[in-house]
Amino acid sequence: MGTAASPAFDTEALRRGIEGRETNTLLAMYAEDAELRVVDRNTQPSHPKVMHGRNEISDMLDEVFGREMSHKLEQCVVEGDHVAYSESCEYPDGVRVLSTSMLSLQDGKIVDQTLLQAWDE
Repeated sequence: MGTAASPAFDTEALRRGIEGRETNTLLAMYAEDAELRVVDRNTQPSHPKVMHGRNEISDMLDEVFGREMSHKLEQCVVEGDHVAYSESCEYPDGVRVLSTSMLSLQDGKIVDQTLLQAWDE
């Protein structure tokens, strides 16, 4: 008797969502009770910004993708139930942002994400 394989993580949907600024595409990749932690200059490791569940994550995605800026998925590595990716962004005035994320998956959906980001200053 074989073992059922876990659903695959859709890296092309991740690319479409990020580069096309498609909030709904990205939101569909998260489990209902997912947790997202953001660490940056303002929300440092000892006090990260933490969002719980798709509603809070949706608010953050709407805010980020509502900004006038470009987004590019640079690299994405999938290993079992873990995903790592880097994203570069640029505002019209030339200010750049670089972020990296580590994801944990369950049944092909994101259940945990830690996002580190840095801006030009």
